[in-house]
Amino acid sequence: MRRILIERARQRSAVKYGGGRQRVPLSDVVQFTQTPDGLLAVDEALERFTAEEPQKAELVKLRFFAGLTMPEVAVALEISLATAERWWTFAKAWLYAELSDGD
Repeated sequence: MRRILIERARQRSAVKYGGGRQRVPLSDVVQFTQTPDGLLAVDEALERFTAEEPQKAELVKLRFFAGLTMPEVAVALEISLATAERWWTFAKAWLYAELSDGD
């Protein structure tokens, strides 16, 4: 049993499986919108995201600017709640990476 637990811990910490990544709260992304330059940076990043992932960008717009909850967004986009949550996680990570590259 010990070996199984150790192997599982090693596997989870491997880079291939997301090891070394950290959760980033949305408040870190929102802080960019406190200044006019930050809001413009978010808008530009969202435009690039829209070009790559239009449906996920629509989810971001509904959550970030319209203030809808995840169940409301899922209904509006006609997708399941689980899919909406996966898209939201991906979109937050993508936008954070884009916004932090400019620093």
